[in-house]
Amino acid sequence: MDQKTTMEKLQILLPHWIEHNHNHETEFKKWVDLARAEGQGPLAELLDKAVSSMAETDSILKKALAEVGGPGAGHHHGHDHHHHHHD
Repeated sequence: MDQKTTMEKLQILLPHWIEHNHNHETEFKKWVDLARAEGQGPLAELLDKAVSSMAETDSILKKALAEVGGPGAGHHHGHDHHHHHHD
């Protein structure tokens, strides 16, 4: 079994983390809108701050991905993850 370097591992992990973060950001935005629609302004503002924080995290992760040389050759976007969505 070949040993991957930290850089090689991060070339695989970072795209996954970016995608995962983006999925959560999209879901958070939905809840911001729902909270706002129900007159929960302070709650909507807090969730909106979380969305902004996630956008900043996304930017940092993309810079880290560039630093390690981009996605690794073995990376696929076909991850099968189950996210718990509360409707």
